[in-house]
Amino acid sequence: MTVTLTDVAKSAGVALSTASRAFTEPERLAPTTLRKVLAAAQELGYHSPAGAPGGGRPADTGGITVAVVVPDIANPVFGAFVKAAQGQGWHRRQTVVVADTDGGVEREHDVIEHLRTRVDGIVVCSPRQRADQVVELCGPVPVVLVNRELAGGDCVLNDASDGLRQTLDHLEALGHRRLAYIQGSPHSWSNQHRVEIMRALTGERGLELAVLGSQAETVDGGVAAAASVAASGATAVVAHNDLVALGVIRGARALGLEVPADLSVVGIDDVPVAGIGSPPLTSIRTQMARAGALSLDLVHRALAGERRTPRTVRLATQLVVRGSTGRVRAPEGARPAIPTH
Repeated sequence: MTVTLTDVAKSAGVALSTASRAFTEPERLAPTTLRKVLAAAQELGYHSPAGAPGGGRPADTGGITVAVVVPDIANPVFGAFVKAAQGQGWHRRQTVVVADTDGGVEREHDVIEHLRTRVDGIVVCSPRQRADQVVELCGPVPVVLVNRELAGGDCVLNDASDGLRQTLDHLEALGHRRLAYIQGSPHSWSNQHRVEIMRALTGERGLELAVLGSQAETVDGGVAAAASVAASGATAVVAHNDLVALGVIRGARALGLEVPADLSVVGIDDVPVAGIGSPPLTSIRTQMARAGALSLDLVHRALAGERRTPRTVRLATQLVVRGSTGRVRAPEGARPAIPTH
């Protein structure tokens, strides 16, 4: 097994950050400490990797490698997450490697199992396994979960509560009383979280809600869901993410429905393409870029040996109103009722 800087730090009896400085900023260490770290590195056969030439990168990464695991790198929201995580890793002089699980539970398991002996820390974004399963699989390697909650673990959560409350305020003011929600992956914490909030908020307000079946979290998934939305009689729909929402708009048009005159559509994530559609998509903005930076910061603190209580960071969401939502055109009595659940 490849010797890591963590192994050197343990052997030398110093913090990981101290071991890192022995190779990146040796002048900051006391001579006795520096000799201790270098002796441990020599004994274990540790070789500090050379940095990539050019670009102003430090000549040494300190040997710290962090894996970032995402379900779908093609989805712009995960692309933003990875970009921010890599930027924070660069700042910390860490190497960040990225793995895509294609949204599969078994593949996610195999990816983490493969990486855990090759990296010093792991960030798992929107995991499809249960939180306790992920942590158990990672073993002693520090892990941060993003959009999956675990008591006693490091978690970063995009909390949809504010954004969905604002969405219902907006839709109710426009006259919508019959709503639908299109689910994403049944293994997604975010999906379960949003369904619970939608049911609670619509119940409090006396609104009707049709929770539709799970779809692929893609444009094609949204197109496939459009017929179910139309059949439900809903005048407004909230989709699991922006890609699904954009697919619903396409599918609704194929069915002869106008957006927003016949159907108002709301997405979640506010990816860059949301604002350039026709019509521009009303969406709930999440803070996935910030989550990427925060997750790397939490890994860094764990690797540095800081003794602290595990943190759960909740990031607020915000509705961004655009052209895909509008007033109800037809009287409610002219539309079929939604089945109750």
